[in-house]
Amino acid sequence: MTIDVCLIRPGPTHVERYAEALRRGWSADNVRGQAAADEELALLQADPQSYYARSDDRIGIGLVTLPDGSQAQRLPWMRRWIFAGDAMAGSINLRWQPGTEALPPHVLGHIGYAVVPWQQNRGIASAALSALLPEARALGLRWVELTTDEDNAASQRVIARCGGALVERFNKPAAYGGKPSQRWRIPL
Repeated sequence: MTIDVCLIRPGPTHVERYAEALRRGWSADNVRGQAAADEELALLQADPQSYYARSDDRIGIGLVTLPDGSQAQRLPWMRRWIFAGDAMAGSINLRWQPGTEALPPHVLGHIGYAVVPWQQNRGIASAALSALLPEARALGLRWVELTTDEDNAASQRVIARCGGALVERFNKPAAYGGKPSQRWRIPL
């Protein structure tokens, strides 16, 4: 079965469907969950234009708040909303440091994604990840790394379907909960 997946730069045309997913309790932040969804919804409502602009930050402006509340320098990044047909299905983002594949310790991987629960198990995450890889290649990256919890077999299958190979098992830093995790690499 082929899924019609589009990656859409956040903007006013699709914002209501994205906001509805946040109101339903979904969050792309799998550590902070509902608190992150509420914060994102508040940002969207307070200043949507700034929210849209920050979703494609090729410089890395400002600080990012980590799950434990500490802050670190934001990397250049881009966020895309995932749509399956005309239905909001999740989000995916890409972070990088210009000129290198290396990431600072507070960034666990180049790519993160989350699919809304009511759209899961349809191949959407695999299609979205596959669609984002050319963007990473266009930035000059030779590979991307993704991390997944040790017990997240679904995400591991998504990464493997997109050409990923397991490179290490490790415990996440305390700021991210310290859980056993895996680091995967996808060559570009």
